[in-house]
Amino acid sequence: MEQYQVTGMSCAACSARVEKAVSKVPGVTSCSVSLLTNSMAVEGTADEAAIVAAVTEAGYGAKRKGAEPSAARPSEALEALEDRETPKLKRRLIASVGFLVVLMYLSMGHMMWGWPLPGFLAGNHVAMGLTELLLTIIIMVINQRFFLSGFRSLLHRAPNMDTLVALGSTAAFGYSTYALFAMTAAQLHGDAELVMHYMDEFYFESAAMILTLITVGKMLEARSKGKTTDALKSLMKLAPKTATVVRSGKETLVPIEQVRTGDIFVVRPGETIPVDGVVEEGSSAVNEAALTGESIPVDKAAGDAVSAATLNQSGFLRCRASRVGEDTTLSQIIRMVSDAAATKAPIAKVADRVSGVFVPAVIGIALVTFAAWMLVGQTVGYALARAISVLVISCPCALGLATPVAIMVGNGVGARHGILFKTAASLESAGRVEIVALDKTGTITQGEPEVTDLLPAPGVTEDELLRLANALEQRSEHPLARAVVRRAAGMDAPEVTDFRAVPGNGLTAELDGQKLAGGNLAFVQSLAAIPQETQDRAARLAEQGKTPLFFCRSGKLLGVIAVADIIKPDSPQAVRELQGMGIRVVMLTGDNERTAKAIGAQAGVDEVIAGVLPDGKEAVIRRLKEQGKVAMVGDGINDAPALTRADTGIAIGAGTDVAIDAADVVLMKSRLLDVPAAIRLSRATLRNIHENLFWAFFYNVIGIPLAAGAWIHLLGWEMNPMFGAAAMSLSSFCVVTNALRLNLFRIRSTKHDHKRKNHAKQTVAKTAEDHKENKEETSMEKTMKIEGMMCGHCEARVKKCLEALPGVEKAEVSHVSGTAVLTLSAPVDDALLKKTVEDQGYQVI
Repeated sequence: MEQYQVTGMSCAACSARVEKAVSKVPGVTSCSVSLLTNSMAVEGTADEAAIVAAVTEAGYGAKRKGAEPSAARPSEALEALEDRETPKLKRRLIASVGFLVVLMYLSMGHMMWGWPLPGFLAGNHVAMGLTELLLTIIIMVINQRFFLSGFRSLLHRAPNMDTLVALGSTAAFGYSTYALFAMTAAQLHGDAELVMHYMDEFYFESAAMILTLITVGKMLEARSKGKTTDALKSLMKLAPKTATVVRSGKETLVPIEQVRTGDIFVVRPGETIPVDGVVEEGSSAVNEAALTGESIPVDKAAGDAVSAATLNQSGFLRCRASRVGEDTTLSQIIRMVSDAAATKAPIAKVADRVSGVFVPAVIGIALVTFAAWMLVGQTVGYALARAISVLVISCPCALGLATPVAIMVGNGVGARHGILFKTAASLESAGRVEIVALDKTGTITQGEPEVTDLLPAPGVTEDELLRLANALEQRSEHPLARAVVRRAAGMDAPEVTDFRAVPGNGLTAELDGQKLAGGNLAFVQSLAAIPQETQDRAARLAEQGKTPLFFCRSGKLLGVIAVADIIKPDSPQAVRELQGMGIRVVMLTGDNERTAKAIGAQAGVDEVIAGVLPDGKEAVIRRLKEQGKVAMVGDGINDAPALTRADTGIAIGAGTDVAIDAADVVLMKSRLLDVPAAIRLSRATLRNIHENLFWAFFYNVIGIPLAAGAWIHLLGWEMNPMFGAAAMSLSSFCVVTNALRLNLFRIRSTKHDHKRKNHAKQTVAKTAEDHKENKEETSMEKTMKIEGMMCGHCEARVKKCLEALPGVEKAEVSHVSGTAVLTLSAPVDDALLKKTVEDQGYQVI
């Protein structure tokens, strides 16, 4: 995805115009323009010059963004987001109000309330009119941007909101100028009654007031829009500017841009870690709240990873840089938040379609309004006032901002809590989830086995059992052995000899002339007598999903140590919260059914699907999608296909880079409780978008007929153009302010959770045998050669579009080899495969 900065846009009609123009450029597969950030995201193979030319031809300016936002150039990234509009609009507003006060005093104060006039104007109607004319011209010059942008857009046949303002104020000014000349002629002929008639036809104050009130609205809107990017700006401000690196044996303070992978850097207490790295020396508590939102510091020692922008609180650390510049965790977070702001949610498409035709339609309504009032016998001034009111009350900006401001604020709230949505579409889709499929290992459970129970034999103490087991397991690399060694940390481990591993059974060794052995029941039972009571207790432990390890010495039982991958403390609560939101929770695992059901029961999931191989997970997700919207939560390489297949892929942040790349949502804190929090935030954002869209449509549907005078005869309601301008000014401000309310949303609170209609009531009870049967189904393989794929995102795009085709069971895509290997369950036409890939902007050769 390439991002461009677009200049000259003022409303939703502008963004729709730019999007339409760029989408027509050959090689562009998708284009998304954000009015909020004045940015454009383009995908495809089109040349930069062609894209910029298309934007220029549409009447706007564009330039490609560099690598920012990144930690390498934080100042450039911050500068791009700096609110330059509000200060300019504030100066314009102050100047406009100064002259408007004088104009309103002369035009309204004297005529309505009899306020005194300067002597040279008293009774001199021509001088009064000329003064109002000059004051209005000054205000129009101050706000000339409306006219330059509005009429330029009209010439490009792409009228925007500025066009409506320019036409409205120009019409009011033009007719008032005509009335001034007509009044002058009447005065020359001594017709006092006609002079007073034309005095009443002056709309100079309306023209000036329209411009001033729209400027008020624009300033409030710009100020509020600036706040919506606060989360992104605060992330960029975290990027350190300098680092203390060790070069030639000396500590040197260098700009962050000069740090390279492999450099040694030091961090003292109270300093911010400059880049991602690995601790080589020292220990400290590091506050990672900036990245994960977790306030409790994390202890770091030699071998532990540290991240840029985290705070070293206590000790001295000497680290080796592992990722710098754009590759740091902070830079990736900034990029995700920025990309999400540059993309559009599917829900925005309705507003975009309306915005594209909104302004021409309003101009048409204004012309019809003018003609209708003239036909019923009203004066030109009256008909013109109604037409002007229609022009200035209509607000395409409210429609254009309804979705992006809510997406930006919602994404910022998520980033503050360690929840990252990669795109606007992923933020929207998460709230529609009906089924959540959870990987077991590392997601529901800790991911590493731990000792849970010690059952020493009669006459043996727990310490003795653990000490001898530790001596035996020290030599083994098995995960269960490491669990025993971790539990015995700090104990003296006797040195054993003649160590042997018996595959599939256990371990043996010699200690002080006696034979030590450990392993499963069958293996140890062949070496020592095991009481039935001990066997029964071990069986009960196995039913709980634990693995009992038996140990003996010289034919005598020492006891049993139970080891299990225990569930995370927050897993049961997370499952309960998901169920409280009307979501069905399914656990996927490759473990045997007994262990899986034990873990599932502890976590409280609705369904357990055991014996699932990595490719089997993807197949399960495919079947679950037939029952409703599915989110897959995982952390390993083997979860990547399932994450890609799901409607919403959610990666646990401590997982692999492959899983994170394949996912739509990344949880930085590796806490399962963040899954319901992400869905809750998505639902709140969707609700906010619906509120904004309702207000934007409701405002225009009610306001335009009111301004046109549709209610005058029925209810007696009539709107002055000045009130129309005030209403227009407030409409966008209301939408943006409503979106900012999301900053107050508490994503951890279950208070407002409610169950939605859930169609996912069926079960997909697939055991290992079922998956084996699936494997035996007839399949066919087909290989495609594809050009144009550049990265993992290209792979994911091609994979997703191919696997969406009926008959395509699986697609293995590689941008390195430029191939897609398809597994087909039914014949698929080559022409269809080729068209599907080429529609995404890649070439099938």
